[in-house]
Amino acid sequence: MDLASILESLLVASESPLPSAELARLVRARATEFTDDAITEESEEKPTPEGPEAQLDMVALAVTTDEEVDAAIATLNETYEKSGRAFLIAQRSKGWKLYTRPEFGGFVGQLFPGRKPERLSAPAMETLAITAYRQPITKSALEAVRGVSCDGMLQKLLDRELVRIEGRADLPGRPLLYATTDLFLEHFGIADIEELPNIGELRKVELPTGEEEETPSEGQATAADAEKQLALSAVEKPAETSEDAPEPSAEEE
Repeated sequence: MDLASILESLLVASESPLPSAELARLVRARATEFTDDAITEESEEKPTPEGPEAQLDMVALAVTTDEEVDAAIATLNETYEKSGRAFLIAQRSKGWKLYTRPEFGGFVGQLFPGRKPERLSAPAMETLAITAYRQPITKSALEAVRGVSCDGMLQKLLDRELVRIEGRADLPGRPLLYATTDLFLEHFGIADIEELPNIGELRKVELPTGEEEETPSEGQATAADAEKQLALSAVEKPAETSEDAPEPSAEEE
């Protein structure tokens, strides 16, 4: 038995995704079990269930690593693509799983006539994008970026399980923190949040948080300083006039 075929059988039988570490563990467990049974049967002078070649294969499989699992899955996907198969093995947040290729989605959809694709509105997508790139994030920070209330959009994303409550921020009032879910990764076809486009650059962009005090802009500060200066001038001018006035001469007295 080769590793690729064994992995294929596991992924076909499993209803949930399997990470590389779990696949490797399953392979090692069965190979070790097989080897132990073979040794026991030999000691009892009974015929082994498989030939010598199979035993050697099992000995090799007993030390299967995560890297070997990934390489075998890559080989399977190459085989599927060359033969024009309608499925592939893709990695998501919870592990590897067999998926139908997108081009066959229209045909597969006929199996589920009652389920129609739901699309997010532009405001919901905007809220989801900000959450994904800057998570964990508070509602006030989201509203500071968008400039509008996000209560409705956040509730919609929570209902669709694309966003979850991760905890509370260490800020006055202990506001809730929001982050994306595994379903978000599954829906957008990525295994980790770090796979989002330009995530390194966009995380460095300074955004309003909604928690800091408002500070006047440069133009507002300049206008305020000018008004203050005019007010001071108006107060100081009479005093300067009385001090600068010439003293009366002796003749005038």
